Amino acid sequence: MAEAFETGNPLAALPGNFVPGSVAEGDELAALMLEELGLATCGIRLALGLDGVRLAGPMLEGRLLPDGASLPLAALQHAQVTAALVAVLAEALPENGQGFPAFATVHPAIDVTGSRFRDPPASLGLLAADLGGLGHVAAGRGGPLPASSVAVTLAAARRRPRGTAVDLQAALALAVDAARHSGGLPAGAVLVVTGLSPAVVPEAGLSLAASFAGLGRARLGFS
Repeated sequence: MAEAFETGNPLAALPGNFVPGSVAEGDELAALMLEELGLATCGIRLALGLDGVRLAGPMLEGRLLPDGASLPLAALQHAQVTAALVAVLAEALPENGQGFPAFATVHPAIDVTGSRFRDPPASLGLLAADLGGLGHVAAGRGGPLPASSVAVTLAAARRRPRGTAVDLQAALALAVDAARHSGGLPAGAVLVVTGLSPAVVPEAGLSLAASFAGLGRARLGFS
């Protein structure tokens, strides 16, 4: 898995006796992979899926992209794109703390899932081992966290469809709980929440914009 992460060459299915039987076992495999690669996490990424499925995984600084970046499709496996939010902690988030932490800034963002496997992970345990589907996250200009639900859209950059109302504070509260469950985070770490819009399958030449009313937008292209 570490080799697949480094080279981008997809990995065949794991032998049955190596397939994690639970999310906890998958998290252990993911931690071993990051240790093998010598990579430290900069926060957590909470993927919000269909049917209320939530899966927390590591966020890596090298997977954060600037606004307007472009990704080659050839380097992506099983890619899907959703609107996301990146929040930077202004204070430490202790494991046993309570309440909502202070954020230095929040950023509208675009999340692109990725995989180290040739075939999509067929279980939550395997998806956890695959870093929760971490691909790349492109973040726009930051601002304060809106106090109420905002309209969120993800569409081709020149389109302006009607957005879906999203309670960003509630979404971040889920990420805060996940961070505390994983042991807490220091000040300056990031919380990423994905799945804030319907998913889009990227195509070469596509340029997407995630727009958050009252906060701003993030842009990402594919080549």
